[in-house]
Amino acid sequence: MGRLGWPGRILTGARAATVLAAGVVAAIAGETTGSVAEANVAMAGAYSFSDELGGFRIISASGSGSREDPITIVQEMFSATPVTIVIRTERPIRPYDWSGRYANGFMHMRLVVVNNSGHPWVEFEVELQERLGIASVFGDGLSFDQRKTDTDNIYSDSFGAYDRDFEPYDRLLFRQGKVDVNATASVGFFVTDFTPRWEFFLRADPRIPFS
Repeated sequence: MGRLGWPGRILTGARAATVLAAGVVAAIAGETTGSVAEANVAMAGAYSFSDELGGFRIISASGSGSREDPITIVQEMFSATPVTIVIRTERPIRPYDWSGRYANGFMHMRLVVVNNSGHPWVEFEVELQERLGIASVFGDGLSFDQRKTDTDNIYSDSFGAYDRDFEPYDRLLFRQGKVDVNATASVGFFVTDFTPRWEFFLRADPRIPFS
């Protein structure tokens, strides 16, 4: 488990602030909900991000995926049930190539999530999947930077601590916080894949109070 902070370089970045403000305004304005037939697909870095599996709406994506410029996905969740982002490579895959012209398997990410579920959240879990519906395992190369046991690549503005579960799953559970209805929460992490695939999945699961 770990304690969380918020890197000042990301919180105060003009680009991140602009994306966040635009996304929240659009969400509060109540734009129509996407569906499988009308999926929102946003591009950032070497990847595309789709809400085609339903239950939420991707508002925007930006960033290159570097530590200084993480890929930032602004999304609105309509219920307190798990949803899954479909992530696909949109450039050729070349592991360890840092030129920016390829998908190299390494990606700093930040989720900015608008809580339009009608319930407050007290925890927020993210899980990586190489195959839809099946949690990534230790040996498949895909993880939240599982080689490091303590890292400042994991952070949040709404939760004070996190738990890491890398065996047999690849999960991060953000806890010790609260996200009210219509409020926005941000979580950040580093995705690494040493055997990059053209498609993988990120499951997001908000948790509501028991009583």
